[in-house]
Amino acid sequence: MSATTATATAGATAGATAADVRIPLRGHLRHTGALIRRNLLWIKQDPESMFDALLMPVVFTLLFVYVFGGSIGQALGGGQDGYVQYVIPGMIAMMSMTLSQGVGTGFSQDFNSGVMDRFRSLPIGRGSVLFAKITVELVRMLFATTVLMIVAVLVGFDIHRWGGLFAAVGLSAVFASSIMWVFLTLGVILKNAQSVQAMGFLVLFPLQFGSSIFAPTKSMPGWLQAFTDYNPLSTLADASRGLMIGGPVAHDLWVTLGWSVAITAVMAPVAVHKFRTKT
Repeated sequence: MSATTATATAGATAGATAADVRIPLRGHLRHTGALIRRNLLWIKQDPESMFDALLMPVVFTLLFVYVFGGSIGQALGGGQDGYVQYVIPGMIAMMSMTLSQGVGTGFSQDFNSGVMDRFRSLPIGRGSVLFAKITVELVRMLFATTVLMIVAVLVGFDIHRWGGLFAAVGLSAVFASSIMWVFLTLGVILKNAQSVQAMGFLVLFPLQFGSSIFAPTKSMPGWLQAFTDYNPLSTLADASRGLMIGGPVAHDLWVTLGWSVAITAVMAPVAVHKFRTKT
């Protein structure tokens, strides 16, 4: 990079940061709304981007209920029907984590296509770009959760507590929004969407399968149980079960909220900073 280019880049970054400071809250909200509309229109023009949100709940529900439900359900003492009641709240937790990865891959693709360079050249709040991405991804997550619950009812899940269901979905959305800051950061610092996806799998698989989402943790080794007890996906899944079908909630609820606040407090400033300073 030449000295002239470096100077121009530094000047543009400084100017963008200064412009960001001058934008009032109403301006940030207006920019965020416009970018949300832009992202939703992009989904409308490219409906294939919703295939993962549509098919993932169907495939995973049918796979775990009909392939593993019999054996794990017997261990739970309730057969396949008992396993349906156990796994569906856990699947809500899984959706919150798995679909969060899409915000990072989409962000990386926007950078490589030049869209983000265009956004950063405009007098808009830099945080507005990130908040719009998170909002649209939460819409996708809610769509996937709706599909999941439709399939769950078809395979025998009984919704005993509608209020608990909505509370569980809300808790999952809070946790998902915190995890999205991690993937937004990866989308900025990694070179392409494939790298973001690969890194995401390295994070997702241990957290998902080293948790109580798909099976109880009592049969796991002691060292792994110590990990699963404070794995945020375990506490989210257990809190969702308590809210939806009854049982203790308070401990798992507060641990999940604590994780959400901590992750957001650490990663949101990092994501915004990396986005502002990326060259």
